[in-house]
Amino acid sequence: MQDDHNECAFIHIALSVTRCPPLAAKDEILKSHLHVHRRRATAIALLAVATFALTACSAGSTSTPSAGTCVPSTGKVNLTFWNWGTGMDKAVDLWNQENPDIQVELKTVPNGNAGTYQNLFNGLKAKTAPDIAPIEYDTIPSFRLVDGLKDLSQCEGMADASSKFVDWTWSQVSSGGAVYGVPQDIGPLALYYRKDIFDKYGLAAPKTWQEYYDDAVMLKAANPEYEITHFSQTDPNWFTGLLWQNGAKLFGTEGDKWKVTVDSAEAKKVADYWQKMIDQKLVSTDLQGFSEALNKAWDTDKVLTWVSAAWGWSTIRDGAPDTTGKWAVAPIPQWTAGGTVNGNWGGSSSAVMATSTHPYEAAKFILWLNSDPKAVSILIKESGIYPASKAGADDPQLAGGVDFYGGQKIFDTFKTAGAQVNTDFSWGPTMTDTYRFMADGIAKALAGGGTLGEALADTQTKTIASIEAQGLQVAK
Repeated sequence: MQDDHNECAFIHIALSVTRCPPLAAKDEILKSHLHVHRRRATAIALLAVATFALTACSAGSTSTPSAGTCVPSTGKVNLTFWNWGTGMDKAVDLWNQENPDIQVELKTVPNGNAGTYQNLFNGLKAKTAPDIAPIEYDTIPSFRLVDGLKDLSQCEGMADASSKFVDWTWSQVSSGGAVYGVPQDIGPLALYYRKDIFDKYGLAAPKTWQEYYDDAVMLKAANPEYEITHFSQTDPNWFTGLLWQNGAKLFGTEGDKWKVTVDSAEAKKVADYWQKMIDQKLVSTDLQGFSEALNKAWDTDKVLTWVSAAWGWSTIRDGAPDTTGKWAVAPIPQWTAGGTVNGNWGGSSSAVMATSTHPYEAAKFILWLNSDPKAVSILIKESGIYPASKAGADDPQLAGGVDFYGGQKIFDTFKTAGAQVNTDFSWGPTMTDTYRFMADGIAKALAGGGTLGEALADTQTKTIASIEAQGLQVAK
């Protein structure tokens, strides 16, 4: 962080996702195109929604960049674009064919937390950063804290762009009229479950978390080898998505200070629920997400469900091919019967770096990339995203049934889920630290050396210290 922000910089942000293995589209059409780009397990990951603001008030601090003007550059423009994952070259090629005067040069880079974010911060200081880069929602505060993103609100098309995207996603990238990026993809939560085994025991998809627990008890009694799901110590962002669904607020503000509420009553309720499942040995505690061991557990009928994001459908398909036709997708269980509240795990925005000298052209490109039907269709097929674009959710590739799920039209479930994401959620300024603390506590709880509730309390204490170490103020 820049020293001039250390006195009393403050950010309040909404919506974020960090981990997002990409979602492929229709099963048979897109199977060969899916390339899962997995985030590091303890890296920043997840989505959230609310509003966000940044202020800085030390004697030498710089203010948040003003919108200023956003006018076309003179002559032909060449934009530099860093991106991770696969398939983006197809979209860039189409843009370059149709826009000879605004050419985009694509550079494929590692995932953000695998080095690209640090390179971007270094590039901002050295003024060598690219014009455009993907920024995950929960990472936006870190870039805003160093004035690293252009405010695009005055650029052509941005004034009415919010209507093009799932409503809550625009709050991830905008604040007080300023726009710091364009939403690209989302990861609303759903329940993946072994329909064949549930049917065998006369069980319907659980609609509430109480029903989910009851099903876990019944299935374990029917076959001691069954485990309702796995609880991964390396996916604290997954656990945060569950906290999010129950209305937990990890961060907020009081005046010009941060308010840390990682161990709120809402969060403890979720922790206590899963701790009971762990204590009663209803869930697997020795399987990590995105591992061959987990794939085998799915493939051999040991682990029967997974609460995951929209992109998770292809993870199971590719990891457990022997179970084709046996899975189904249902809405995430609710804490209150009849509820329709969701959380989110995954998603990114396209942002223009503050050092770009061509914000008009860069803004035009990223708006096209994430809202034009042709561009979004390419990203669905080639990059495997589940789009934030409203039009993208109606892409024909997402309209049909998926063979792996017995022909079920699973994307209809994801579309509904995306509109139900709880918008009242905030991210903090040191999420990497927060997730590391949480992962350590979860690992300890899974090993029998503590509880998930204690993990939340420990994360709360250590997060406050982490924020204060950055020179930011925390309300006590």
